[in-house]
Amino acid sequence: MENIYDVIIIGGGPAGLSAGLYAARSKMSTLVLEKESAGGQMAITNEIANYPGSIENATGSTLANRMMEQCKEFGVEFKIDQVTKVELDGDIKKITGENQVYKSRTVIIASGATPRPLNVPGEKDFVGKGVSYCATCDADFFTGLEVFVIGGGDAAVQEAIHLTKFARKVTIVHRRDELRAAKSIQDRAMKNPKIEFMWDTIVEEIKGDGIVNSILLKNVKTNELNEYKANPNEGTFGIFVFIGFLPHTQLFADIIDLDEMGYIITDENMKTNIPGVFAAGDCRKKSLRQVVTAVGDGAIAAVQAEAYIQEKFN
Repeated sequence: MENIYDVIIIGGGPAGLSAGLYAARSKMSTLVLEKESAGGQMAITNEIANYPGSIENATGSTLANRMMEQCKEFGVEFKIDQVTKVELDGDIKKITGENQVYKSRTVIIASGATPRPLNVPGEKDFVGKGVSYCATCDADFFTGLEVFVIGGGDAAVQEAIHLTKFARKVTIVHRRDELRAAKSIQDRAMKNPKIEFMWDTIVEEIKGDGIVNSILLKNVKTNELNEYKANPNEGTFGIFVFIGFLPHTQLFADIIDLDEMGYIITDENMKTNIPGVFAAGDCRKKSLRQVVTAVGDGAIAAVQAEAYIQEKFN
C-alpha cells in the first residue's frame, strides 16, 4: 500500500523540529526531510543564550539534538534528502527528493534562510570568533568592546542601536554616503553618542589569531586601504554583518506567493496561498528571525495542519 504521510516538513531547523513535535504528538504520521543534518543554523551556533530555558552554556547543536530526540520519542520520521521538486496542488502533495518521492496530505515548509555573507577573506574563519550575523544573539559577548556593523539598511541600523547597550563604541560601515534605513531609524542612530559612521567603505579582509583582531577596510571612492587593529588591552572586537538574508525558497517560486525578497507570505496561522501548505520559521515573511519565533511558527503550522486534515479528510 502506498505510504501517504499526514505531514511532510521540509527543513529540520527549529521551526521544522517544533512542527514535527506538535504534529507527532497529535498522532499524525510525520516526516521531516532535511538535506544535511537537523538543527539548521541553530546547530552551528556556538551558544544560544536567549532561548528560554537554555542554560548551562547550552550550544545550538545540543539544543538541536534534544529537540530531535524529543521528536523521535513521539514517532517523527527523519530522512536525509535534498528536495528537488514539489507538486502542491490537489489533496495529496508530492515531494520529489534526490533519493525518492514522498506523498502527504499537508506540507509545512521550514526551509530557513541564511545571512548574506560579505564573501571576503577571513570571514568564514572567524564566524563565532568575532564575526556575527545576529546582534540579538551575540551582543552580550561584546560588552565593553568596540564593534563594527556592516550595512546601511533598517536591520543594520536597528541592530547597531541595540549593540550600543553592550558595546562601548559602534561604527556603522556603509558602502554608500548615506544610509538606506528609514528616516526615523536613521535619526535615532545619528543622535546616539556611541554610534559613529564610516561612509563609502567596504570590508576587504578580516584577520585574526584564533579570534578577530584586525579588519581591512577600503574607501570605494579613493581606493584607500585602512587596517583597524584591536585595542591591545582588549585583543578583539566584533564585526556584525547585516547586508540581508537569503531565504531558501527558490524551489517554491511561481508556486507559492513570495514577497519581493523571496520570503513566503503567510497569514498569522502560517497558511500559504495553497490549501494544505504552511510555512514556518526564517523562510517566512516576518519581523524577527530567532529560534524562539521559529518554534512558535512550527507549533502553529502543525496545529493548523491537523485542523486542515480533520476538515478535509474526516
